[in-house]
Amino acid sequence: MRVLVIEDDAGLAPVVVRGLREAGFAVDLAGDLAEADLKLAVNAYDCMVADRSLPDGDALTLVAALRRAGSRLPVLLLTALDAVADRVAGFEHGADDYLVKPFAFAELNARVRALCRRDQPARLPELRVGDLELDFPRRRVRRAGVLLTLTAKEFAVLEVLMLRAGEVVTRSELIERCWDEHTEPLSNVVDVLIGQLRRRLGPPELIETVRGAGYRLADPADRP
Repeated sequence: MRVLVIEDDAGLAPVVVRGLREAGFAVDLAGDLAEADLKLAVNAYDCMVADRSLPDGDALTLVAALRRAGSRLPVLLLTALDAVADRVAGFEHGADDYLVKPFAFAELNARVRALCRRDQPARLPELRVGDLELDFPRRRVRRAGVLLTLTAKEFAVLEVLMLRAGEVVTRSELIERCWDEHTEPLSNVVDVLIGQLRRRLGPPELIETVRGAGYRLADPADRP
C-alpha cells in the first residue's frame, strides 16, 4: 500500500515516513501543497496523511479540491488544533480521519491501515494458495501450517501476488504498490526480493517467473 505524507516539520516528517515504511507501507513525502499536487498528479496512492498547517496554505484546501474532482482517496489530517470546530471543519472539507498532535505512532499506523482497508473491495480475512495461507488481520503467513517470518516488504509483495493469484503481476506494478517514488523502475529490487521470498516460502516453488512479463503466484498442483 502506498501513502503520501504531506508534512513540513523537519523533526516529525522523517519519523512518520520511517515508521510507516517499517510498517510495510511505500511512502512518498511532500513538504508543501505545491509538491503534493505534483505527486498526486503522477502517482496513485492508497491514503494521504497531511499536516493541516503547511508553508503554502491549509491542507483543507487540497482535500476540498480532491473531493470536488471526485477523488475518494482516504485522507488523515494531522494537526495541533484540537477544538471541536477544527475537527468538524476537517470532516466538512472531506477528510476521513483526524489525529491531534502529539500522537503515538502506533495509533497513526492503525488509522492509516484502517483507511487503506476501507477504500478497498471487501476481501476475505485470509487468503490461501495451495498450502500457503496469508492472514490479513494478524499479518501472518503460514506454509503447510508452519508460521513463516517475513519482513514488512516481503509481506507487502506477497499480499499483492496472492490477491492476484494465477495472474501475471509486472515488476512495474509491484514497484508502484510496494516501493516509493525513489525506486528506479529498471533496478533489480523486485528480483532480489522475489528471490528472498522464494527462499522464505521454501519448496515446492509457488512464484513463477514469466519471462519478459513479471511474476505469477500459483499452486503447483494447478500447473499443466
